Amino acid sequence: MALRKGPSQFQRAAEGQMSLIDHVRELRNRLFKASVAVVIGMAIGLFFADQVVTFITEPYCDFTTANSPTNDCQFSQAVMLEAFMVNLKVALYIGLVLAAPIWLYQLWAFIAPGLHKRERRYTYAFAAVAAPLFAAGVVLAFIVVSRSLPFFLGLGNQFTSIVNIGGYFDFVTSMMLYFGIGFLFPLVVAALNMVGVVSAKRLLGWWRVAVFLMFAFAAIVTPTPDPFNMTILALCMSVLYFAAVGFAFLNDRRRGRNSQYGDLADDEMSSIDDPTPVSPVDGDGWNRNRYDETP
Repeated sequence: MALRKGPSQFQRAAEGQMSLIDHVRELRNRLFKASVAVVIGMAIGLFFADQVVTFITEPYCDFTTANSPTNDCQFSQAVMLEAFMVNLKVALYIGLVLAAPIWLYQLWAFIAPGLHKRERRYTYAFAAVAAPLFAAGVVLAFIVVSRSLPFFLGLGNQFTSIVNIGGYFDFVTSMMLYFGIGFLFPLVVAALNMVGVVSAKRLLGWWRVAVFLMFAFAAIVTPTPDPFNMTILALCMSVLYFAAVGFAFLNDRRRGRNSQYGDLADDEMSSIDDPTPVSPVDGDGWNRNRYDETP
């Protein structure tokens, strides 16, 4: 006689059969599995930390070797363990990337039971588009940093300057993070349209404000005062924003075909199917022409 299996943990969470303590235990277990995966990835990343640091510092070394009489690339460290901490940070970032499938799955497995089937499908699409967009922002940031270093280092060409390794690494990684977040902004706009917060017409009406905000964001995060790097980032974000608006129009049209109210927005009135005129009421509040009292 085959044993009958009970509901899975996912089904219990989706149906609301788990208590608060069960949810806390599940969160603890999933955080532990995600942490173990990150630590293992970090251990692997320690073997490749030197190569990654060499790649990140390559723009600086290219400039210094070309403009230094000794053709030497040197960094300073404020404290004795600063170079080691940089390698440790690189290993942590590598571990986060290598363990991303595991910790993302653990996060998704904890959140997914509270979502509807359509919302889960939207989340899959969101994650599939967000990863390459963020990677594109990171690549663009590295290109901008490589173009910016000659400007910054050339300002003090009459001095002999040795850049701090910790400050340089934080500067480059923060730039990559800001550019990656900037490339995700249009995706957030498309997600707001998918959940019905804003319509495509309203997004298109806000294009001037959106472009201004994107140029302001680009002016803040780009390191150089010249307008070229700022314009590159702002134009990329603007193109992605209008692509998100185009997607919003397609999504609103699809939603209108599936709705009984057509393409009407939430704040618009629909037409009345039975435009039968209603005669005025009598003094006692009874419309005698509208209703027939005869059987």
